[in-house]
Amino acid sequence: MTDFASLLLPDRGQSARTVQTVSADGFEAWLATQPARARASVAAAGFKGKPGEVAILAGDGPEEWGAVAGVPATPGPWDLAAAAAKLPGGTYRIEGGKPGEAALGWLLAHYRFSRYRSEPEAVEPRVLLTAEPAGIARIVRLAQATALVRDLVNTPAEDMGPAELAAAARAEAEAFGASVRIVDGALLAKEFPAIHAVGRAAAKPPCLIDLSWGNPSDPKVTLVGKGVCFDSGGLDIKPSSAMLLMKKDMGGAAHALALARLAMQAKLKVRLRLLIPAVENAISGDAFRPGDVLASRKGVTIEIGNTDAEGRLVLCDALALAQEDKPALLLDFATLTGAARVALGPELPAMFANDDTLAAEIEAAAKAASDPLWRMPLWAGYRDMLKSEVADINNSADSGFAGAVTAALFLERFIEPGQAWAHVDLFAWNPAPKPGRPKGGEAMTLRAMFAMLEARFGG
Repeated sequence: MTDFASLLLPDRGQSARTVQTVSADGFEAWLATQPARARASVAAAGFKGKPGEVAILAGDGPEEWGAVAGVPATPGPWDLAAAAAKLPGGTYRIEGGKPGEAALGWLLAHYRFSRYRSEPEAVEPRVLLTAEPAGIARIVRLAQATALVRDLVNTPAEDMGPAELAAAARAEAEAFGASVRIVDGALLAKEFPAIHAVGRAAAKPPCLIDLSWGNPSDPKVTLVGKGVCFDSGGLDIKPSSAMLLMKKDMGGAAHALALARLAMQAKLKVRLRLLIPAVENAISGDAFRPGDVLASRKGVTIEIGNTDAEGRLVLCDALALAQEDKPALLLDFATLTGAARVALGPELPAMFANDDTLAAEIEAAAKAASDPLWRMPLWAGYRDMLKSEVADINNSADSGFAGAVTAALFLERFIEPGQAWAHVDLFAWNPAPKPGRPKGGEAMTLRAMFAMLEARFGG
């Protein structure tokens, strides 16, 4: 993993190039203040202050130069990512010395997923100095957590099955003194029948990962992440085009694990629990079938209307377990529905919550962290779309309408009255590259959720 800590250092007056920032609206006023050499450099580069533009500014001597970066009028975490990618290797400081949250984008511009490259791309380090040393550790941790999500999601299913997810959880547990229990085999089939049913057809056996950390007397916070390591669709098989990205169907698990790491690093005043139902939805003679009726840990029987609606099946057992010790807060993360992407696109996760206070806290944290999400309704009128003629509930709605809502309503069926709960339906993937955000696995709502937890349980 990239050594982010070496790329953001306290400014103690070291030799460094200065990077000025300017928005398109303020470009003309800024240009009027610049010396002739700088104006000539800007004109030669065609620089107009648009976000992502960078120009080298000539100084008085051959080795004296600085730079200017175009940024949005409203500051955000990605403002310096293009500059970090385009500038030559070296040490820099932002004019004024305080990059703020834009330091995160500077760091993440150095991220590469090179595990499978015979000749990994060389990334020349661009070190950023900051006059805000107290904020360095938090920004580095956010970059590391984001990189963890990206690495896990980018890894192909051959190397990221249930056992490898369990190993990743064990690594975090060992780093922070947490305990981990892995439930598999006959015990999984007995205690978590829905998880077992989804994963039983795969050559890589399913399991439930159960990590615990913190003081038992502190408020209980439980995170649940969908860990479908590959989704063929099961017997309702996906077309090949839809299977190409299904290594990312464990993106919810990656987010929950990264959020758990952030909470443990920050020593939040919580009794943390992380639950990851880890499976591969495969096809064999033992695959669960359309029309089957599955048992669940909660005792709710589930008719299978579609084997490709498997994520909610593994989550329902994990959510049932999560509530048995009555947590103060329950959050789940899942790459659950294509319908959420149709409604909101790839960059805007859908958030459902049964508690208005919790929802408002999450929304406020998302806005403050520039980590967007959008609250969607748990519209009770659509519950009838999940009716079954033979079981308590169907896992697939009888209509193509409101797919993200009906998926959330399915999960809500397993939430106890009075349990504060939020569900995030996210894409976990950048379909096209942007500064600091390469094409591939991506962390979404991670910073927002961590900020919310910090505000509640920072101590």
